Amino acid sequence: MKVLVLALSLLLLAGCASGPRFDTSHPSVNFDERVQFVVVHYTSASMERSLQLLTHGQVSSHYLIGDDKAATIYKLVDEQYRAWHAGESQWQGRTWLNSSSIGIEIVNPGFRDLPTGRVWYPYSEAQVQSLIVLLKDISKRNNIAPQHIIGHSDIAPLRKLDPGPLFPWKRLAEAGLGRWPNAQAVARQQAFFAAQLPSIAWFQQGLARLGYETPQTGELDVATRHVLAAFQMHYRPSRFDGQPDAESAAILQVLNQTK
Repeated sequence: MKVLVLALSLLLLAGCASGPRFDTSHPSVNFDERVQFVVVHYTSASMERSLQLLTHGQVSSHYLIGDDKAATIYKLVDEQYRAWHAGESQWQGRTWLNSSSIGIEIVNPGFRDLPTGRVWYPYSEAQVQSLIVLLKDISKRNNIAPQHIIGHSDIAPLRKLDPGPLFPWKRLAEAGLGRWPNAQAVARQQAFFAAQLPSIAWFQQGLARLGYETPQTGELDVATRHVLAAFQMHYRPSRFDGQPDAESAAILQVLNQTK
C-alpha cells in the first residue's frame, strides 16, 4: 500500500512539474503581431558613450548602428523584450510605443548650434546601407508595413528632433522601407493650394489622419507648430519651420490620399 501511495504521489508531482496541458485545437483568428512599428533615432553621442548609455544607462534600444567604417550593427535587446527607447509617445492612436515597437539607434552627434545657425551631422553611406539591411530583415520577420517605419520626432514631436533632417527617408522609401509622396502629384496639389491655403483645422485633421498626435483646436498653437515641423522635417527637410504653406499642404494631401 505504501508503495502504491508513493507511486501516485510521484505521478502527481511529475504532472505539476510539467505544467498544465493545453488543448490547441481551437486557435483564435483575433490577434496580430506585438511589434507594430520601428522607431529610428540618433544617439547624439560618441560610439563609446552610446554603448554605455544603451547598455548600462536609463535607456535602451534593440539595435545600435555604429559609426565605424563597417557601420557594425549591435544587437542590444532581443526583439521579444521591450526596450526603453520611445518614452512618452503616440502614433496612429497607439501610446507609449516601447511596448509595440523595435528601436534602432544610430551613432550620430545630431546637431551643433553655431553663431551662424544650427549645423546637422550627416549619416555615413555605410550606416545607411546597414540600416537598409536591418530594416528589411526586421520588416520581413515582423510583417511591418512601410508606413510603420517612423522617427522619434514623429512619435514625440514636442520633445524630440531625431533622426533629424539629414536622415534619408526618401532613400528608404525607394527601398520599400517607408513612404514618400509622388513629386508630380505634389506639384499639382501645390498649385491648387497656392491659390487658397487650407485652414489650420484642415492641417490638424490631416496630420492626425497620417498618424501624428495633433491638437484639434483650429489654431496654430505651439503644439501644432511642433507637429507640423516634425512632419516637414520628415517629408520636406529643406524647410521645417512649422509654418503652414502650400507645399506642406500638398504633401500632406498626397500622402493621405495614397495610404
